[in-house]
Amino acid sequence: MKKKYVIGFFTALFLVVFLLGAGYQISYRHVIDRQASIEEEQSAVTRSISAEGEAVTEEMDRDSGYLLRELNGFVAVYLADGETIYELTEIPLSDLPEELQQQIREGKILSTEDELYGFLENYSS
Repeated sequence: MKKKYVIGFFTALFLVVFLLGAGYQISYRHVIDRQASIEEEQSAVTRSISAEGEAVTEEMDRDSGYLLRELNGFVAVYLADGETIYELTEIPLSDLPEELQQQIREGKILSTEDELYGFLENYSS
């Protein structure tokens, strides 16, 4: 009779492990599918439309560079075309050194994304 209990115990243990494994696989696949859909949404959001209606992709942004100019007393980041706004900052132009203010009024060119984010980290907040 004890042998029946042992067999029943191992059968129950096997079923629990099997169900846990199946549940893990289902939740894992759900997370992967959800992550893929989020990445698709983000790639759709990274596209912006310029005034002429042509799509400008993120890869083009990196290759073309960026232009810093004044917009309503604040520093604005434009794509290299000078018309498409890439990012509006909360950096007041008056808080920057005079020489840098003049460069931004004339249109300061930053050729890489690293330069842009370095500038934004140094002068924001």
